[in-house]
Amino acid sequence: MGTGGSRALLVDAQGRVKYSFTAPHEEMRMLKPLWAEQDPDDWWRASQAAITGVLHAAHAGSNDIAGIGLTGQMHGLVLLNAQLKVIRPALIWCDQRSQKQVDFVNAKLGKEAVLRFTANPVLTGFTLPKLLWVRDNEPANFEAVRHFLLPKDYLRFKLTGEFATDVSDASGTSMFDVVHRQWSSELMEGLGLDKAILPKAYESSEITGHLSAEAAAATGLRAGIPVVAGAGDQAASAIGNGITKPGTMSCTIGTSGVVFAFQAKPAYDEAGRVHTFCHAVPNAWHVMGVTQGAGLSLQWFRNRFAPDVEYDDLTADATRSPAGAHGLFWLPYLMGERTPHLDANARAAWVGLTAKHQRSDLARAILEGVCYSQRDGLEIINQLGAAPELVRLSGGGGKSPFWHQLFTDIFNMKVATLETQEGSAYGAALLALVGTGEYTDLTVKEVTVKEPNPESAAFYQKRYEVYQSLYPALKSVFQTIGELDG
Repeated sequence: MGTGGSRALLVDAQGRVKYSFTAPHEEMRMLKPLWAEQDPDDWWRASQAAITGVLHAAHAGSNDIAGIGLTGQMHGLVLLNAQLKVIRPALIWCDQRSQKQVDFVNAKLGKEAVLRFTANPVLTGFTLPKLLWVRDNEPANFEAVRHFLLPKDYLRFKLTGEFATDVSDASGTSMFDVVHRQWSSELMEGLGLDKAILPKAYESSEITGHLSAEAAAATGLRAGIPVVAGAGDQAASAIGNGITKPGTMSCTIGTSGVVFAFQAKPAYDEAGRVHTFCHAVPNAWHVMGVTQGAGLSLQWFRNRFAPDVEYDDLTADATRSPAGAHGLFWLPYLMGERTPHLDANARAAWVGLTAKHQRSDLARAILEGVCYSQRDGLEIINQLGAAPELVRLSGGGGKSPFWHQLFTDIFNMKVATLETQEGSAYGAALLALVGTGEYTDLTVKEVTVKEPNPESAAFYQKRYEVYQSLYPALKSVFQTIGELDG
């Protein structure tokens, strides 16, 4: 269950993808700058459509399905009342309205204590400050809260009636003790929050419930199918990409962009520029750097300025601009930024724009800017000791040979694409195979490995250094704009 739509994937017992179907969501609502909300019941509508769509495509009957895995966008806040109804639209992962609540948590508990409790700093994109925003600004809604769920776990509730999550998704709430893989009593008690609203946290391949008769009727499946815990989208994508042992790293471009590395033991960046979460692999962790507006940058540009152009054509248009886009740089901070800046006030910008620039230059600058931003995360992860020889690329970037080569040259390292490009949905399916006892040893196959061009890598190294200088130069301006706009 992503930001733009819900995707159902059907695999066989050998892990081979057989059919898929995607149903779009309504566009996220942005009532104010940096706000982002979606309707959880629209997710459920789209999920029903995706499930029935894939069953129809496969000519599959209800008895053909052995298990269900779940994955979805992380960090969202879904609140239910005593009648088990959604109280208000969900504040989703890219919502940035809660800086005051972040400041409150740090002042109340201390930044060092927050790191000790959760292994991560509290950020506006995470779930806890969203919950506190509701407490501070919508007291009647907060008073009605009886259950909190993450986005994919609302779908679990609709499928099974159970209130549950998994350790990887829970890691992104700022309420979870990542080191000990359990909810943090110290943090909840320190903020006066009721632990009773929290769902039970499972390891990702554990069975959390079974399909209810009501959900079976809504989806065309049979009642009683086991539903495993699943994982947050990035941990699930890592399962699908084979990032399951030390020395492996991936880069996944969806609405956001994530560089992701396996960790056998929890370790975190003291500045909090990257996140340390529980992996979907038992007794393992991962570290990841996040670009809030990766694929979102290209989607925003297309929707606003080229709505009749297909994405492939827009990417082809970018190839007509020279490397460096005639000196044009894109800062992809459409929804603030996490890695490496941790700045909800950061704004997107083209820098270096002249009368010479055309649409092709703007498009190329976007693709290059997203690569630069992902390299920011890669650099920090390498400083933590990951140092892989190769990065596995998936998502939108993995489907474009041109963007694939850009990542290779800007990262200045080998970048591979995979036989299966389904990412997080595929990882959720593999977790369902494990949970239902159907798992066999599956090998993730690399199909295209690109080597960096030395001349291009040197060219982009100089421009990456310019890119790195732009945010510090504009930080105070972004802060002023936020104050004037707020």
